[in-house]
Amino acid sequence: MWPGMGRDRLTRGLVLRLCLLLTALCVCVHVYRELGSRRGAPSHLILGCPTQTSQVLPDKGARTRGTKDPMEPNFGTEDRAVKRMVSYVRTLKNDSVAGKTGGGDNPTTCCPPLRPKRKSPRWHIELEPWASDSHSLEEEARRFLDYITTPQVSCAPPSPEGPLVPEGQEGPKGPWAVCLDSRYSLVERIHTKHCRVYSLGLGVEDKTLERSLARAGCDVHCFDPSLKQAHLQESDMWLHRLSVDWRDPNPAIPAQRQHRNTKKLATILNDFGHRQVDVLKADVESAEWKILENLILEGVLSSVGQLLLEVHLHWAGFEVGGDDPSVVRYWFSLLKELERAHFRLFRYHNDPAKPRLFLHRNFLNASSAYTLGWVNNEWRP
Repeated sequence: MWPGMGRDRLTRGLVLRLCLLLTALCVCVHVYRELGSRRGAPSHLILGCPTQTSQVLPDKGARTRGTKDPMEPNFGTEDRAVKRMVSYVRTLKNDSVAGKTGGGDNPTTCCPPLRPKRKSPRWHIELEPWASDSHSLEEEARRFLDYITTPQVSCAPPSPEGPLVPEGQEGPKGPWAVCLDSRYSLVERIHTKHCRVYSLGLGVEDKTLERSLARAGCDVHCFDPSLKQAHLQESDMWLHRLSVDWRDPNPAIPAQRQHRNTKKLATILNDFGHRQVDVLKADVESAEWKILENLILEGVLSSVGQLLLEVHLHWAGFEVGGDDPSVVRYWFSLLKELERAHFRLFRYHNDPAKPRLFLHRNFLNASSAYTLGWVNNEWRP
């Protein structure tokens, strides 16, 4: 009897051990599958590859609250986050394929297009090299005067019967004239009644060119701080009591203590809602150098088709410092900046009635004032 009982106990012990081993094996298999499902999806994300599957995951926004998807495993919070990442990768893949195949009016890609880089603001102009190693006034003056008296492009003269010939003058022989060559856009803009003219001045009485352009259909705005009224319409022109400056008014100074209503041209364009100016005429009595510098640094010249400018050479100009050679070098550098902005000199005018003064002296028989006409050869409104 005792030997039989020993064999039964041995059999029951083996069966119990076998059950324990099978249970442990099932637990290991379950843990292995659980870890495999967790590690599978992130591996695609780490490699940067979308998952290759045709299964469409149901939209979570379309599910009712409290309803569990029967195909969704009972994962924890971490697994749900991984599942959302996989769904996002699949969505990007589908969008990318749709864009490549031309599907939709606005195809999308995996990565959004890069925004164009904004030009960094400029704080000063680039000075040109000295005309000579000696830094002499004579060399600087000769280079500058040769530059402003040598047209770079030619413009076909306007028809004598045309409306743009200033009254009492012989066409292009007057101090102010625009370029009406068919290679540039001004003629077409006048024909379609879309041209806009800005005239900057101080007590300017001769508005012959402005009236001619206004009669031709241009939208003409004259800015003069000496006007008594803030805004006035006269002879198809708008007159504004504004002074164009190279800086805006100081907000720390009360308005009543500021003698004039001064603004930068960029500010005026923004206030008036104007994006382009076909003709910019400026006779600002020695403030032209600093105003021109501001237009260059702020990139306003890209909105201008033609620039008519009177330069005064009898002194350095407002807030222009340095010795005489440095002043002339600064003038020349400004005009070279104009050239780099695609402006080309098409005419100059030397008024014989003006005194012969160049920086307070009679030098190289230079006039104290020249009227220059520049056309932007890449301006397409």
